[in-house]
Amino acid sequence: MARKAKKRRYSRSAGDDVEREMRRYKKGTAKSGPGGRGGRVKSRKQAIAIGLSEARKKGKKVPKKASKRKTAKKATRKTAKKTSKKTSKRKSAKR
Repeated sequence: MARKAKKRRYSRSAGDDVEREMRRYKKGTAKSGPGGRGGRVKSRKQAIAIGLSEARKKGKKVPKKASKRKTAKKATRKTAKKTSKKTSKRKSAKR
């Protein structure tokens, strides 16, 4: 059976931006912050994040940041749990 082609999540040009930032990181010239005014990039993850953020600024196809999506889901779950616990406590108190 033939494999179905997956839809690309990141554009090829976004990958080029990340690749360029990784080269800077390996050379030791990569800097964080707007316009490269921050400190030296110390980790590979940080270099990738900088490359992706640059691609986003240029308007390239890059998915939204994961942290924003996860925190919104967690917040709704927590409020739903809290309300269900409160109602159960109230029922037991009335008895």
